[in-house]
Amino acid sequence: MSEQIEARQPRQSLTHKVIEALRREIESGDLKPGDKLPTEQALIKQYGVSRTVIREAIAGLRADGLLEPRQGVGVFVLEPAAGNAELPLLTLPTRKISDIIESLELRTAVEVEAAGLAAARCSPAQEAEIHSRLEAFEARVKAGETTEAEDFAFHVAVAEAANNQRFKEFLAFLGRRTIPRSQLRRAAGGSIEPLASDEDLYREHCAIFEAILARDPDAAREAMRRHLAGSMARYRALMRPAAAS
Repeated sequence: MSEQIEARQPRQSLTHKVIEALRREIESGDLKPGDKLPTEQALIKQYGVSRTVIREAIAGLRADGLLEPRQGVGVFVLEPAAGNAELPLLTLPTRKISDIIESLELRTAVEVEAAGLAAARCSPAQEAEIHSRLEAFEARVKAGETTEAEDFAFHVAVAEAANNQRFKEFLAFLGRRTIPRSQLRRAAGGSIEPLASDEDLYREHCAIFEAILARDPDAAREAMRRHLAGSMARYRALMRPAAAS
């Protein structure tokens, strides 16, 4: 049955529907902080979709800070983060492409230096953590599954390797806005097409990691700059047809 449904609807649309259904349960209090999510098999039966859709939906809500998978135990509901009234531009949901570009410009100012410091300061354990996040991203790409949670985790690992807690706190504060394609897809009702292939994003992440591995701060800064500049260029290109219409 789930395969028949997915044959009629794009998987991204189904993933969005499951995300929004679970989000409503969390926001309404039907699922409370600390509650354990039903098993994967139960969710497949409940929503009539495939295992891939359920896993993508959980990854999306994890990136939103609403769910936390615990190895060997299950997936648990987290307390939704309260918005910060003093910084609405950084905490309100993304609704416009211009918001995304501004956030990417801010991230560039911070993350380029974080990558350089990571190349200069990272410990072997932090290096291994970045590599682990890169491998998790690659596994998602090969499985044809969404990479948004793994994308965010990679950037957090690089920021943590800068050995300045403020860099990690900055990304944690921005949360899912750090990976703007997820916010834009949510605003568009799940219908937006990917702006870059996950394979391209994986190669850009590899370049950042390789520069950190080589302990080359300048190369790490340049690789991060190219990665974020590429994202900005793709979103600016997306704005142009809208401006012309």
